[in-house]
Amino acid sequence: MNLAHLANHLGMSKTTVSRALNGYPEVNVRTRERVLKAAKEVGYQPNPMARSLALGRTNVFGIIYPLLPTDLGDPMFLDVVAGMSAALEEVNKNLIIAPVSPAAEQPSYQQIVRGRRVDGLVVGRTLVHDERIAFLSKAKFPFVAHGRTELNAPYAWFDYDNDAGIRIAMERLLGLGHQRVALISAPLDLNFARQRKDSFVAALSAAGLSADPRYLIDNTLDRRSGYQAMQQLLACSPRPTAVIVDNHLSGVGAVRALLDAGVAIGKEISVIVWGSMADTLAGAHVTTIDQPCPRKAGARMVEMLLALVDGAPASDLHELWQPVLLEGTTLGQATTA
Repeated sequence: MNLAHLANHLGMSKTTVSRALNGYPEVNVRTRERVLKAAKEVGYQPNPMARSLALGRTNVFGIIYPLLPTDLGDPMFLDVVAGMSAALEEVNKNLIIAPVSPAAEQPSYQQIVRGRRVDGLVVGRTLVHDERIAFLSKAKFPFVAHGRTELNAPYAWFDYDNDAGIRIAMERLLGLGHQRVALISAPLDLNFARQRKDSFVAALSAAGLSADPRYLIDNTLDRRSGYQAMQQLLACSPRPTAVIVDNHLSGVGAVRALLDAGVAIGKEISVIVWGSMADTLAGAHVTTIDQPCPRKAGARMVEMLLALVDGAPASDLHELWQPVLLEGTTLGQATTA
């Protein structure tokens, strides 16, 4: 039985029956009770598609993502997405991921917003100057940024504290006597990479040290580039006594380069990698800056997005979680050589 048949059965208009079923306050209690009782008796089930169209909702949320080959093997990325998907399933909504080429990313945002194909978006890998976020903010389209950006307008964002994570790592290394510390970074147009590098340079300065340009290598975001960056550091004279890698994808390659070169990790060179290194390197228990609870982080971003769609102001939706240092066997006192 559809809504029209139920209305005919009750001798009421479809509008009145619909408003009664959806709890509109202008429908009196007696009418609402009568409609609900009849709906139950005849087994009426509302059409979710029709309801969504009436509300102007799709019940679908999305991520437009220029997927790299490494992303599908990245447990952190997959855990965050799993948390988002599970949170949406609990409220009978869906998540779609639209993989695009970098060149098609901005046009894809414009197309989805114009067509209102989803109710909201999560924007990942935020840039220092991010045209995607500027566009969505100007269009007043619901979105949560997974990371921050430079924007002179309020927007909803979720992030881990990049400054604090590097500061914790530097405090540990400086406490072990390391003064020749290197940083292997992701591309610096990514906001997290810029924040982590700024924190690294600030920590050196606070300790009375300056950053050696040879020890600052960026544009690494996979195993190959991480491997090559570590080879470059090993060719320096003198070598750094400690290395921080600001992303776990490059960290795998960087540690592999040390193992292949026969370097005693934690004795000759200490290493800290940002992100989980579980199950990626046999025989290397790497000290990491960990982002706890990635599934919960994904679920939290969904909660924020649903709140936006329901009218919450973006200026009230900022979430900054704290990373932690997980000790492994890749740390040791600075060498004197």
